[in-house]
Amino acid sequence: MTITTLVKDLPLHDGKDVSLNGWVNNFRSSGKLSFIEFRDGTGYMQVVAALDGLDANSADAIRKLTLETSVSIEGKVSKHPRRPAEYELQLKQIRIHQIAEEYPIGKKDHGPDFLLANRHLWLRSKKQWAIQKVRNTLINAIYEFLNGEGFTKIDAPIITSNACEGTTTLFEFQYFDLGKGYLSQSGQLYLEAAIYSHGRCFDFGPVFRAEKSKTKKHLTEFWMMDAEMAYVEHAQNMEIQEKMVKFLFKAVLDKNSAELKMLERDLAALERVVKEPFAKITHAQAVELLRSMGSEITAEIDLGANDERLLAQKYDVPVFIEKWPSKIKAFYMKRDPSDPNLVLGSDLMAPEGFGEIIGGSQREDDYQLLLSRMEQENLNALEFKWYLELRKYGSVPHSGFGIGLERLVTWVTGAEHIRETIPFPRMITRFYP
Repeated sequence: MTITTLVKDLPLHDGKDVSLNGWVNNFRSSGKLSFIEFRDGTGYMQVVAALDGLDANSADAIRKLTLETSVSIEGKVSKHPRRPAEYELQLKQIRIHQIAEEYPIGKKDHGPDFLLANRHLWLRSKKQWAIQKVRNTLINAIYEFLNGEGFTKIDAPIITSNACEGTTTLFEFQYFDLGKGYLSQSGQLYLEAAIYSHGRCFDFGPVFRAEKSKTKKHLTEFWMMDAEMAYVEHAQNMEIQEKMVKFLFKAVLDKNSAELKMLERDLAALERVVKEPFAKITHAQAVELLRSMGSEITAEIDLGANDERLLAQKYDVPVFIEKWPSKIKAFYMKRDPSDPNLVLGSDLMAPEGFGEIIGGSQREDDYQLLLSRMEQENLNALEFKWYLELRKYGSVPHSGFGIGLERLVTWVTGAEHIRETIPFPRMITRFYP
């Protein structure tokens, strides 16, 4: 009886007859031989069809094939003659499920607007397939790491009554008769409530930013992992972040070698992240360094895209920039005891010019100090009553961080634009399909 299997499992069936279900990714003919590039979702393989060795129905089916035609195939598994690590199939029988119409995405170059309008089909391309496979590995590795470190998943709400980092980038709507509601920009504040019962918590889900930006690093809907930890202070927070990033990169290197090869990713750059310690500088040191390299950045402004590129020339490993000016950071960040004009926060900058990947800080645990900070920033304390109350009942030092999944995938895969790293990107100019 013929075994039904998957492309990824072909090495288990060398020399045996198997059947597979999938699609025609490409094909070509050379005399009496036809070569089909076949995919089934788990991988790609070559199918060799000798027309004079096929039954009449299979030979007729071969002549009808088009790109994306869905098929079931049977044949003998053998090693690829020129690629020792790969296997191919010597075709014995093929059955067509549906002959695909002329496929709109061909070998010619297509503009981004065309590809985005056809995103439902573009997802089938090799590069997009590889990116989503890496994304899947990273998602599962995040869960694996956090579970191993004693975190409990707590699902923060997507509909919120207040902002985490100001209302200028929030999607606002009328929530029945209760007034204004917002789509969440972060689950952080809600996770802080959960650490008092679970110690270490995380959430992982979609968040929304109504930021009118068209850069290669911005989406209006993206996936964020937020983590919060009781009895963890600033330095340990960075240690946990570094440990996590190394774990994630190792998972990709271990599980996605074929995809990384398909994406032509520089493996040495990824291996450095796993093997070498991350760099660490203060914001003041970063400003001094950047100005020496020609940047016009000043002591109390955030890094721009050009600044991030300049840093990438200096460091070939991720670098933590810590102790930022409090004026440019969120109200909930704890002030540095040695300098109240600074916060105990850090941004992790990726090398190769990818910029910020993680933002984290120690959170203010003193009720009066947090209330004072909110008043300075003209935030309505009544709206944050529940958040302030956390500091009244067993407050402890605590820290947290957030990592944007799509930015992480962009860095790992070397994708040119963040829109390629999420199945159906939402940007200020597009929400179709």
